[in-house]
Amino acid sequence: MNERPLTWKPEPRPATVHLPAGATDCHCHVFGPIARFPYEETSRFKPADAPKEALFALHDAMGIQRCVIVQSGCHGYDNSVVADAIAARPGRYLGIALLPPDVEDAELDRLTEQGFRGVRFNYMSHLAPGATAEELRALAPRLAARGWHLQIHMDATLIEDLAPVLAALPVSVVIDHMGRVDASQGLDQAPFQALLRLLDRPSIWCKVSGSERISRQNPPYDDAVPFARAIVERFGERVLWGTDWPHPNFRDAPPDDGDLFDLIPRIAPSSAQMQALMVDNPARFYRFGKD
Repeated sequence: MNERPLTWKPEPRPATVHLPAGATDCHCHVFGPIARFPYEETSRFKPADAPKEALFALHDAMGIQRCVIVQSGCHGYDNSVVADAIAARPGRYLGIALLPPDVEDAELDRLTEQGFRGVRFNYMSHLAPGATAEELRALAPRLAARGWHLQIHMDATLIEDLAPVLAALPVSVVIDHMGRVDASQGLDQAPFQALLRLLDRPSIWCKVSGSERISRQNPPYDDAVPFARAIVERFGERVLWGTDWPHPNFRDAPPDDGDLFDLIPRIAPSSAQMQALMVDNPARFYRFGKD
């Protein structure tokens, strides 16, 4: 019996937003079930089960038809939990792996066949450390050769330092959760301006997910909206959105996914912006249904 508290709300309120056909959740996770997919022994984060069936139920209720599941650190480098979820909805669900930077080519090829499209490295104090600059430079060409990308989750204080390295890599790079900036510090803050300069590079994409994480307010996270909207307005062809379900390591009680979905029309207020954010950009970037 799993006695750990849930990190997600089993019954979120219905969202009022009407999503376009082909809407995509580009950032979420699955945990366990532990009996089948045990956690990495060294992981400091061992949450309650958040299985694929619960994720599918959320997506079906909210109008999400495509999805990119990101391997969670609690499962380490064993990406089988994500592969299992992808296989349950073939063609519509894809994955992002966690891997050592010196991963063998054969493993990259195997994961590509399973539907993985990229690898994530974390640069957050509560997670295992990411790859070094030299390791990223060595790995990037191998990712590009397979149509993969690099996904970066970093503390806002690291944007300025990592930007030159990421901008020079010969592979597409996705920045998670708007660089984890602090929304209370305003649009002119140095980390957000560094993020915008990095996004001027055509190889850099950004997930305007994580409004609840950069916000310093309660729902509906009003202080985060200007940041996401600024990115969408300026870089509309290279933005993606995701729920971050089941909200690992959130600061307090789990957010309500209904609140997060209803932020979408505030982030992308025009029909063209929403179509790009939720449908066209993910389809082009992740190559749904394509090898």
